[in-house]
Amino acid sequence: MRLTLYTDYALRTLLYLAVHTDRRVSIREVAQTYGISENHLVKIIHHLGRGGFVHTQRGRGGGLTLGRPPEEICVGDVVRHTEEDMALVSCMARNGGDGVACLLSGGCHLRGVLGNALEAFMSVLDKATLADLLQPYERRTLLEGKNPVPEA
Repeated sequence: MRLTLYTDYALRTLLYLAVHTDRRVSIREVAQTYGISENHLVKIIHHLGRGGFVHTQRGRGGGLTLGRPPEEICVGDVVRHTEEDMALVSCMARNGGDGVACLLSGGCHLRGVLGNALEAFMSVLDKATLADLLQPYERRTLLEGKNPVPEA
């Protein structure tokens, strides 16, 4: 399973906000810290705001803050909110997949095994909060403002 960049950026943004709870943060600041597109980040922030993960305030003195304390933001909830499709194979997709009928669809055990794997994956994420992810390295790196993501 691979999460989308959208979810990756959403989680990074939340981590950044969790370290900077003493002030409002600008989208530009987050984008520059991680080296990501401001335009893309605007869409993510809007979506996180609709989910209650982020508060936004426009205008002079505006910016971003966490919608609730880091201890109350479950990583699994963020992933569910930001991932459009959690299907591991096309037959598990909400819309019925790619439209190609599977020969095994009537009694396939693979779908059940993959469903169990996805449940286990989400169970681990459901046990972690944003606060759990903020260990000394993350705090120090984000407070210093260095880009924590190595260049590819």
